[in-house]
Amino acid sequence: MEPAERSRVPRIDPYGFERPEDFDAAAYEEFVSGYLVTLARRAAKWSRLLRGGGVPRGRAVKRYVRKGVPLEHRARVWMALSGAQAQMDQNPGYYHRLLQGERNPRLEDAIRTDLNRTFPDNVKFRKTTEPCLQKTLYNVLLAYGHHNQAVGYCQGMNFIAGYLILITNNEEESFWLLDALVGRILPDYYTPAMLGLKTDQEVLGELVRAKLPAVGALMEQLGVLWTLVVSRWFICLFVDVLPVETVLRIWDCLFNEGSKIIFRVALTLIKQHQEFILEATSIPDICDKFKQITKGSFVMECHTFMQKIFSEPGSLSMATVAKLRESCRARLLAQG
Repeated sequence: MEPAERSRVPRIDPYGFERPEDFDAAAYEEFVSGYLVTLARRAAKWSRLLRGGGVPRGRAVKRYVRKGVPLEHRARVWMALSGAQAQMDQNPGYYHRLLQGERNPRLEDAIRTDLNRTFPDNVKFRKTTEPCLQKTLYNVLLAYGHHNQAVGYCQGMNFIAGYLILITNNEEESFWLLDALVGRILPDYYTPAMLGLKTDQEVLGELVRAKLPAVGALMEQLGVLWTLVVSRWFICLFVDVLPVETVLRIWDCLFNEGSKIIFRVALTLIKQHQEFILEATSIPDICDKFKQITKGSFVMECHTFMQKIFSEPGSLSMATVAKLRESCRARLLAQG
């Protein structure tokens, strides 16, 4: 790649992340030139939709969300659709009281340990930056640990809270959005036993066996546990797995439609790369292939990718997911 060609794309993205050395600037430029036109069109439509002040509910909004929430409206829309805004309005001053509460040294140490590991490639989280977002991240995680003592702090929550802070630019809103995710949208993902997380990985396995039987059969034949290849997808909600813009588009839908979106994304990634995955002949090989399928133009082109997640996996109702969760959870509990 010519240096001049590379220089047209800033070294740091709009969210503060440094672009990796192997970043394909040419492919990105080609994608973004068309995507910016789409974004401008969507922004105009969203501005008209939100003119009344509140965020309406219903089929039209679901369609709008699936096509992407513009960055300037994202925090407000996430807050409204997730129920976080209602919680914050009903509990004035609660967040700040949590920060002034009784100290918990174990919780504080666990959070501090992970601060430097959170987005070392993001300039906004570096200690040399003023203001450094590490302090904000610490506050959000500490308040959440006091608020939900059954969870406290669990690795993975730092990445999720970090993204929320980048989008909202507001500590208290980030706290209430984290509560919406950890407390309601993804129950039991971050509790010490992680039963919800383990259950959903098994649910994905069942869905793959039903919808992509050849991949399901290979996983069984090689004796690969789903947790080995997808745990990071679930626990970090695709943060540090897929490109930033794609993750944010997934989260738009996650806050509105709930956790079934995670299965739609996972199934689409697997289905799109089914032939490539089926070439695997060993456990290390399949682990490597699952890492590779989260890279490249298919995931970078977030607008097309999001269209695919609603068409490729076929029908996937919350009722189906609930039924599978029930049977998988029972099986995990029986295994002890």
